[in-house]
Amino acid sequence: MSAEPHTLETAQGFTSGYALFPTAIGHCGIAWQGARLVGVQLPEDAGEVPTRARMQRRFPQLAESGMPPEVAAWAARVVALLEGAHDDLCDVPLALDTVAPFNARVYELARRIPPGKTMTYGEMAAALGEPGAARAVGQALGHNPFAPVVPCHRILAVNGKTGGFSAGGGATTKMRMLEIEGAFAHETLALFAPRG
Repeated sequence: MSAEPHTLETAQGFTSGYALFPTAIGHCGIAWQGARLVGVQLPEDAGEVPTRARMQRRFPQLAESGMPPEVAAWAARVVALLEGAHDDLCDVPLALDTVAPFNARVYELARRIPPGKTMTYGEMAAALGEPGAARAVGQALGHNPFAPVVPCHRILAVNGKTGGFSAGGGATTKMRMLEIEGAFAHETLALFAPRG
């Protein structure tokens, strides 16, 4: 059997592969295996070429290919989310068995935060029943393979500070995504108001 990257047919009629697609914040990547999402890539700073390279590094076993209709529908919903649609994407099936159990719990909780709303790392830890685990929550979110389907951009540090964000553009991209969703509209306006 060849070790070359390839596209696999599955019993459900899905394929496995990855693809890039344009959004309001740049080209994102999406990877699937069968009927499950195995990864999403937010845009890299320098555009489509480095985003494709990141997808190739993350999913060397997959080939770039056309999206099956179901995957194209997931990608279209990500596009809409990044244009301000209030879609929680909670019904998109994720391959959570590919991540550590604690991380899976963090991602499942993060998915319940609706667009335009936020939580802190500490609030997430408390909601998980592990109030001292804010740092572990942050580390799990830093390794989130499903952003923005798992909306790690909606989790902030204490006192409204941005906290980290591992996508291209870092905290600036995180705040842009929150602004698109309408989070902190009044604070955002205040930040950009002329100073007297």
